[in-house]
Amino acid sequence: MLMQKRPSETDALKSLDSVEDPDTVEGIPVFENEWIMTHEEHHAAKTLGVGKAIAVLTSGGDAQGMNAAVRAVVRVGIYTGARVFFVHEGYQGLVDGGDNIREATWESVSMMLQLGGTVIGSARCKDFREREGRLRAAHNLVKRGITNLCVIGGDGSLTGADTFRSEWSDLLNDLQKAGKITAEEAAKSSYLNIVGLVGSIDNDFCGTDMTIGTDSALHRIIEIVDAITTTAQSHQRTFVLEVMGRHCGYLALVTSLSCGADWVFIPECPPDDDWEEHLCRRLSETRNRGSRLNIIIVAEGAIDKNGKPITSEEIKNLVVKRLGYDTRVTVLGHVQRGGTPSAFDRILGSRMGVEAVMALLEGTPDTPACVVSLSGNQAVRLPLMECVQVTKDVTKAMNERRFDEAMKLRGRSFMNNWEVYKLLAHVRPPMSKSGSHTVAVMNVGAPAAGMNAAVRSTVRIGLIQGNRVLVVHDGFEGLAKGQIEEAGWSYVGGWTGQGGSKLGTKRTLPKKSFEQISANITKFNIQGLVIIGGFEAYTGGLELMEGRKLYDELCIPFVVIPATVSNNVPGSDFSVGADTALNTICMTCDRIKQSAAGTKRRVFIIETMGGYCGYLATMAGLAAGADAAYIFEDPFTIRDLQANVEHLVQKMKTTVKRGLVLRNEKCNDNYTTDFIFNLYSEEGKGIFDSRKNVLGHMQQGGSPTPFDRNFATKMGAKAMNWMSGKIKESYRNGRIFANTPDSGCVLGMRKRALIFQPVAELKEQTDFEHRIPKEQWWLKLRPILKILAKYEIDLDTSEHAHLEHISRKRSGEAAV
Repeated sequence: MLMQKRPSETDALKSLDSVEDPDTVEGIPVFENEWIMTHEEHHAAKTLGVGKAIAVLTSGGDAQGMNAAVRAVVRVGIYTGARVFFVHEGYQGLVDGGDNIREATWESVSMMLQLGGTVIGSARCKDFREREGRLRAAHNLVKRGITNLCVIGGDGSLTGADTFRSEWSDLLNDLQKAGKITAEEAAKSSYLNIVGLVGSIDNDFCGTDMTIGTDSALHRIIEIVDAITTTAQSHQRTFVLEVMGRHCGYLALVTSLSCGADWVFIPECPPDDDWEEHLCRRLSETRNRGSRLNIIIVAEGAIDKNGKPITSEEIKNLVVKRLGYDTRVTVLGHVQRGGTPSAFDRILGSRMGVEAVMALLEGTPDTPACVVSLSGNQAVRLPLMECVQVTKDVTKAMNERRFDEAMKLRGRSFMNNWEVYKLLAHVRPPMSKSGSHTVAVMNVGAPAAGMNAAVRSTVRIGLIQGNRVLVVHDGFEGLAKGQIEEAGWSYVGGWTGQGGSKLGTKRTLPKKSFEQISANITKFNIQGLVIIGGFEAYTGGLELMEGRKLYDELCIPFVVIPATVSNNVPGSDFSVGADTALNTICMTCDRIKQSAAGTKRRVFIIETMGGYCGYLATMAGLAAGADAAYIFEDPFTIRDLQANVEHLVQKMKTTVKRGLVLRNEKCNDNYTTDFIFNLYSEEGKGIFDSRKNVLGHMQQGGSPTPFDRNFATKMGAKAMNWMSGKIKESYRNGRIFANTPDSGCVLGMRKRALIFQPVAELKEQTDFEHRIPKEQWWLKLRPILKILAKYEIDLDTSEHAHLEHISRKRSGEAAV
């Protein structure tokens, strides 16, 4: 329910207490399958598909990232020894057969990663809905020896696949009776394995945190919102933006958080009956605080509590009539489906494709049709029809106006998004700050996209809670020099979509300035500190803990929000800013690959940032289809370099005459970018040319991605909620005195939950010499990168995703 009255500070804290699980759009493409197995198991993985055949098709509406999934299914299928077939034009191609079902090769999926839509085509198929059509489809599969089918699509496509599987035995009997297949062919194809991957930009499928295509659709939407914002400010206009989502408001909700919209309409939670009055009051309050524009986001399926549609035109007419604002409507339409897939969708599609092949080849006649889903950091297999049923239950609940139940069925992270949106968009900050606390917020380290969104969220949640919020310019140096000022609601207006650091940020650490910092903490009565930054923010926090022994003024609670492109802060799987940098690298690599494809026989060596942390190089390599990614954490020798050169020499003999190699900037002191470039140039003489490109600080710039905006917003909200509670807990004898280890924490994402970890406890997990955590989850994805680049290495499936039940997930920690 949308709220207009200001809740008490306790209410605000309660609302934020539920923010445990950031959405996977803010969540990351992290998959925690362990990569340890015996030699025999390694060998089994390589021969798992021998004598088997897999078909892959895309059905229903297209979604960016489908091609990444197709590519992974083909290449991992071939890696296991299986034959893999494309089914062109979805189920229609399966029914029609002929050239629509063609065997795939390794090279046939080259250059697919960066393409939107689906290269193998998709179509709505009436024939497959009839048994006669499914009979023809079965005949086409049996004749090619295909008994494994990977379907990439929405709930309708996956339901069709399950129906096909349940009828399989009867279809074979009918075909055999009609003399269309032999008894031997029927025996060889006695059962059909089905695995589904959900491709849908709406993120409307229950059972997975994120569907393929959703993140890319958010990229398209935010690009347009950012463009519209500039023209709206110029003319002081109100814009009503309609996004897709006939039965699911996910795109609209996350967009509203990512752009700081004034209002959002979603089908799962209709506004109160007097929403017209509330909306107009909200818009006028925003203008009265100095804003030059209003943004209203509308899901195409938005309704009121009586089930009546709320249209964009209706909202526009209301605003014009009651407020007289110059108001325009923009309906985004199918532009949301188009364009290049984001780095997240490429990695999601690739990882799900790998898991789908494993699920198919490990299937038995008793294994139910499953869907490969993303639950936090883990790939899981769920019974397909259980997920479909819950998805239908959501729509049914909305149709029957049981909106609270619909929200619960959407899952906890959806509800948490809604709670944070309500606080930031619909709660009035209190007029007085009597009895409030004073909290300061600052940026430390190198700039990272999303820092400003974190500052905005921190400031505004602090104000909603009745606190006095100060902003510190230029990090610890500014704190020592007294570059501090009070921030009001409008101070951070429009910050969500701005890159860099509006407050200014420096790498200076606090230890040398403890005396001046202590003096300013007293002067400005700072009772809590929110530090947003990278490894320097973390080490600065450790120094503040040590400084407490010398200065009582430093005994105030502080929390570190990781924000760095390097993603090297201990205590968190992910940092604000890393997703933006990763997408910047991917976009550059796409253009470079295009150049190499045009000139032929060319290899590019690209140097990425990250210090000693190889996150950017590894994940960009997976998302851009690199041939190799050199990083510090995975040591390499001259023999490895030689093997990589030989790999590229062999590649140039195929139809794919180009190469892409990524190198982390500090992967090796001796094997520098110049050294590797010279080595490749010499060894590749007469076979391929080499070029190098150092991406540099462009990786720190640009507007933050939807993920970074959303992630930063939730991190800021969670941090300020913790801070308010910790200050109250530390209040003794008329002053704040916090000297316990848990009063200085890093707020980090661990798998799915946002958790607070004392900085002192994280020391044991830190490699201070190289400024990285000792254990990093993403290293487990490196074998996938190498296999997809056609290296003969071992794929570990010892801890693959086991089949779970959605009912258990819904009642457990990982809510659907």
